[in-house]
Amino acid sequence: MPRFSVIVPCFKVQGFLRECLDSVLEQSYADFEVIAVDDCSPDGCGAILDEYAARDPRVSVLHLPENVGLGRARNAGLPHATGDYLLFLDSDDTLTPGALRAVADRLDETADPDVLVFDYARTYWWGGTRRNVLAEVLTEAGDGTFTAAEHPRILDLLMVVWNKVYRRAYVAEHDFRFPPGYYEDTPWTFPVMLSAGRIATLDRICLNYRQRRQGNILSTTSRKHFDIHDQYERVFAYVDHHPELTAWRPYLHRKMGEHCLDILAKRDRLPPSDRAEFFRRTAAMFRRHTPAGARIDGEVAVLTGPYAAYLARRQAERAGRELGRRGLQVRRAAAGRAKRGVFAMAARRPLDPHLVLYAASSHRGVLGDPAAVYHKAREIAPQLRGVWVVRDATDSRLVPDDVEHVLLGSPAYHRLAARARFFVNDVNWPGTLVKRPGSVHVQTHQGTPLTYLGADLLGKPGARLGLDVPQMLRRADRWDHSLVANRHSELVWERAYPCHFTSARTGSPRNDVLVRAALDGPGSGAGAAFRARHGIPADHRVVLYAPTRRDYRRGGHADRLDLARFAADLGEGHTLVVRLHPSLLTGPARGLGLAELHRRGVVVDATDEPHAEEVMLAADVLVTDYSALMADYANLDRPIVVHADDWAAYTASRGAYVDITAMAPGHVSRSYDELAALFASGSWRDAESARLRARFRSRFCEFDDGRAAERVVRTLLLGRSMPAPDAVRVPGPATGHDLLAST
Repeated sequence: MPRFSVIVPCFKVQGFLRECLDSVLEQSYADFEVIAVDDCSPDGCGAILDEYAARDPRVSVLHLPENVGLGRARNAGLPHATGDYLLFLDSDDTLTPGALRAVADRLDETADPDVLVFDYARTYWWGGTRRNVLAEVLTEAGDGTFTAAEHPRILDLLMVVWNKVYRRAYVAEHDFRFPPGYYEDTPWTFPVMLSAGRIATLDRICLNYRQRRQGNILSTTSRKHFDIHDQYERVFAYVDHHPELTAWRPYLHRKMGEHCLDILAKRDRLPPSDRAEFFRRTAAMFRRHTPAGARIDGEVAVLTGPYAAYLARRQAERAGRELGRRGLQVRRAAAGRAKRGVFAMAARRPLDPHLVLYAASSHRGVLGDPAAVYHKAREIAPQLRGVWVVRDATDSRLVPDDVEHVLLGSPAYHRLAARARFFVNDVNWPGTLVKRPGSVHVQTHQGTPLTYLGADLLGKPGARLGLDVPQMLRRADRWDHSLVANRHSELVWERAYPCHFTSARTGSPRNDVLVRAALDGPGSGAGAAFRARHGIPADHRVVLYAPTRRDYRRGGHADRLDLARFAADLGEGHTLVVRLHPSLLTGPARGLGLAELHRRGVVVDATDEPHAEEVMLAADVLVTDYSALMADYANLDRPIVVHADDWAAYTASRGAYVDITAMAPGHVSRSYDELAALFASGSWRDAESARLRARFRSRFCEFDDGRAAERVVRTLLLGRSMPAPDAVRVPGPATGHDLLAST
């Protein structure tokens, strides 16, 4: 008996069917059967299904003699299912890699619940991906099982059948079946969820919900939408036959009203001539099923009146939105004039020689190199007033209470921006910022550039997607000083940003803490705090995996490693810490398995840790691909392994200044087997690894001597002299591995 029976109804999806079936058959978890139902499809679906069944015994095909519709096609597959759990997969959707393994593990953890609800992402025909906006509902449910009454928000999720697996014995016991019609998921989902004694959730994207360009059947203009009334009648009939569910009637009554009004509000759903009839049928059903003593308020209250009143309300809402839109435009224009006026008034006054404005990571908070400069300035130059410009000051980890800050775009920001003598940033200030004569802009950057940036991206259309390079360079024209941690960076910045700044060989301020900690070991200071915060045993070896983003993949995320397998292969006494690229902090990347592995304690997800330095300090070894983080981590003089399994594709799409496979800070693996062998044999930290790291450090940690922040404050903010970085770090002439773009 297999663990899963995957039922796939098929009708006119020949262009998507192979991708759907492959997503199932290529799962790492193989204990399943596929029951494909050819719903008398007039295209090539039947032949495709027969082809797959002929070469894979896990696939069986049922050819229906006539078209019966999606729901009844699913019903046709049910008698043939032998698995412990049922999964209904629409034939234009796909399972994500590792989905069945994650679902199976979660079922084992929760001792086989009646229903397991998992997460999904919408994948759009133009290539975009958007995670389910109510994903937090899955995490709120906790680690155990519950009933719908104990966690009613579970019913707020999209009313579909395919984001769940169902215990087959539970379905058989209650004789759940799909009715005919186009909203067949509604009278399945409510009875199944309300009757379930044990529900569990899985906070992982297990399915890609394809958003087809022409939409699905429910997005077409048709009288078929009247089917929603029959389906809710079936829901209420089920409740009538199950008195234990009577308490749900007020909820279902309101939900029905909201659902029908939502269909009516989408003007492309119903022909104009049918809208009044749809409203009247909805209102009649709403009145018929109104529970005694029910409170009718909010949106659904319109169903207690005539259609004319509904139309008047809709017209008033549209007029209100249009008036609000125009008013917003007027207010924005007035605010813009006011802000320009504030700046102009403040600009009449002289610059404040002690005022320094800081920003980092696109105004996220007190982070990176600017933060290191700020803290050093507070220590050795208290006469300087440092003010941070942030977008949102709600996260105390990013903007501590004792840090003076202003919101970007506020009148206070414009007053300060008009008078500040110094500006310190690691990205760029808004294009609207006018640089006054005498002001000094210090650009710290975000680490050592290993891959193309700035003007060099003009020849890489994929890497510069959505990036206005000319505008970026106009903003860079305001830079006075560009901080560099090595001569490689100096050459790259001057090439990538052909502007009128002066390179400052200061070292990287954010790396000062790493240089000072090089001899202390990973279990001390901030590293120990990170380990304690995440429950990592003090005697564990911490392996930090920090991949960069991929420009050849929309969204930037590509699963290059099976994290669960890697964590298992590392063995006892090891903790795998994963830190994705900061650009992947939000979006679907972490929901594709990382968040679930973190919850289960398989790995530690450090992606949202604000301070990368703390994560690096906690690690004994870094595994990365082409991330600039390796140049920072090298200051710790701890082992580094480069996993370069897609180097050719990466460099073709992004471009690289350094052939990191030839100038690596440690051993290079080009497949998972090679990576696992490095750790199994212990060669990740052998003498050759140390030799390669020393060569890398001599070139890319050249000016990092632990005093970079002090050097910036004393020389650039205070105008005093200070010795140059330790000359011992200066390497010989550049080799042919550097600046590949120039050769």
